[in-house]
Amino acid sequence: MFVLDQVNSVANHFLAQLRDRDIQSDRMRFRRNLERLGEIMAYEISKTMRFKPMDVLTPLGSKSTHLIVEQPVLITVLRAALPFYQGFSNFFDNADCGFIGAYRKEESGNNRQIEVDYLYQAAPNLEGREVIIIDPMLATGKSFAKTVKNLFSKEKPGKLHICSIIAAPEGIEYLNKEVKIPFEMWVGSIDERLNNQSFIIPGLGDAGDLSFGEKR
Repeated sequence: MFVLDQVNSVANHFLAQLRDRDIQSDRMRFRRNLERLGEIMAYEISKTMRFKPMDVLTPLGSKSTHLIVEQPVLITVLRAALPFYQGFSNFFDNADCGFIGAYRKEESGNNRQIEVDYLYQAAPNLEGREVIIIDPMLATGKSFAKTVKNLFSKEKPGKLHICSIIAAPEGIEYLNKEVKIPFEMWVGSIDERLNNQSFIIPGLGDAGDLSFGEKR
């Protein structure tokens, strides 16, 4: 598992600004920091991809380099992931993309369950492809796990990456237990725990509301 803040970098500033209760009230800045972290995570993931040698012709000659064999498929869990996804899309600018609607459904009291709304699923052919599932918050892990289960019920990816900015230990454990196909996990930071409402502590709040306003 890759954890971005295990090595100090400028990404620490973007993570800190996302969490800071005074700075995060600037909605445009909050979205921009999600986007920046998406770019950084895309860069890190790109190091693990397959490359092929290519010659690039310049006005004065040619230069040998290595380019990605095939762009990944970006799968975005709406709605909080949109700015985070934009960062990935900036770097993987010819990627195929898919979108999943996920929501929290309250069963009773404080016992909440994540369900995937498949009235809003759009994804390309994933068979044999390198797939990155993008969602900024990994809390219980249920939305990620259900997304994987439904996306790959008939198709099998060539390689799967699960990527979030802030993760709870409980969510990481749940994914390792419930996801039955091999995957690589990429997170910006691992927090302390979930509270009894399944919110990440200390976390940053509701990433979707901070990006786009409160939902009804």
